[in-house]
Amino acid sequence: MDLSIVILNYKQTGMVKQCVKGILASQPQLAYEIIVVDNNSGDNCLTEIKKLFAPAEELPVTTSSLLVKLEAPKPPLLTIQAKENGGFAVGNNLGIKQAKGEYVMVINPDIAVVPGVLEKMVAFMQQNPRVGIIGPKLINPDGSVQYSCRRFPSLLVPLYRRTILGNLPFAKRRLNHYLMVDWQHEKNQAVDWLFGACLLIRKSVLDQVGLFDERFFMYFEDLDFCRRVWEADFLVYYFADVEMVHYHQRLSAEHSGILGVFSKAGRIHLESGIKYFAKYLGVKLPKQR
Repeated sequence: MDLSIVILNYKQTGMVKQCVKGILASQPQLAYEIIVVDNNSGDNCLTEIKKLFAPAEELPVTTSSLLVKLEAPKPPLLTIQAKENGGFAVGNNLGIKQAKGEYVMVINPDIAVVPGVLEKMVAFMQQNPRVGIIGPKLINPDGSVQYSCRRFPSLLVPLYRRTILGNLPFAKRRLNHYLMVDWQHEKNQAVDWLFGACLLIRKSVLDQVGLFDERFFMYFEDLDFCRRVWEADFLVYYFADVEMVHYHQRLSAEHSGILGVFSKAGRIHLESGIKYFAKYLGVKLPKQR
């Protein structure tokens, strides 16, 4: 099998259905499977997804015309019901462990898949064996580019982003460097790390470096994973040849600045940041080759 697509749901049944419909409508010319994991949402998501894969009813056949409902063959579907909401890493790992594909795509429900993109991403990986993970160019619904790749952060970056220190000229320069504002987002190029909204990962790399670190409930698990891919001497690539619309809502920015710690998502983001920097305390950043 070429590709396993893992979609994690947490109270987003409508978005999951749209994402799956988009994948099916694009009719990828690949041997692929779809794995939907529900993080104990209680929203009947898996039942609704199974309905999309139910056999189509045949229309009556008459002597005047042959009216038979035709549709493309559907790929295998696997649904996984988690007993509790363990977060992004735990939920996606449940799906990855069951994946049979040579490549695994972890994709958020709020990503729109269009025809041809999956084939292009798999082809790029096949042609570049040193690349361990790629992410597409993500765009907003209005067509503007989302900055979905980053440089590795220093310890002060979260402080600058959460306090008034970020308004100081030297801090703004540092933040712009981290956010890669100065970078050309129209070309394929190796980057430090990619957002976990849509990642295509070589299964052999997963076997070597391991799954997402489940110490991170949400946030920083993508940064951590990309760092481990680099440490294993594989490349992390921003793949601008493919665009996907991301209906993104940055929950950790629900309140700006230091007020972010008063939101649940903001606190989770802060906790994950502490865990990340504690994990790599005294460890040198991997060299890009």
